[in-house]
Amino acid sequence: MRIAITGGIGSGKSYVCQRLKERGIGVYDCDAGAKKLMASSDEIRDRLVKLIGEDAYDGRILNKAVVAKFLLESEENKLAINAIVHPAVIRDFYDSGLQWMESAILYEAHLEHTVDRVVCVVAPEEVRIERVAKRDSISKERAKQWVDAQISQEEVARRADAVIINDGVEDVEAQIDKVLTLFGIKY
Repeated sequence: MRIAITGGIGSGKSYVCQRLKERGIGVYDCDAGAKKLMASSDEIRDRLVKLIGEDAYDGRILNKAVVAKFLLESEENKLAINAIVHPAVIRDFYDSGLQWMESAILYEAHLEHTVDRVVCVVAPEEVRIERVAKRDSISKERAKQWVDAQISQEEVARRADAVIINDGVEDVEAQIDKVLTLFGIKY
């Protein structure tokens, strides 16, 4: 069984994944996987250069500013980059032999069909904004813009098979135990 951990920015997905790792459960990080693949895969490099232009890379180094500018220019550009990177990330996840993956954009990227179960991590909006502002050293207003730019956590939670509340009050460990039991996973 393949399981995705998802949730909005600042919800605490990485915190829950760290708790899983402490239990001996490996979790594939889709963001880290995408960065690794964009840096190491000749196929991805060639396709991004063909799509964006030679300045997408500076030698073997991804030019993040150029790629981000291209990506933000249009929804069509974003979809074109995703069509190159996302399938490679899913192949890398499958090849990793890991059962769990962390994906911030599972539903936005239409990757939910690549897993058997989805766990959504949620937290109150004000907690999420505070976490993001502190983590990224940005204003709360900017953090709120990032939160607001994503699919609502209510929608993500509605579509998930299980929800973990990471609000600083609820017992996250007990909720993880409950999810593992629900999915029949021994650790």
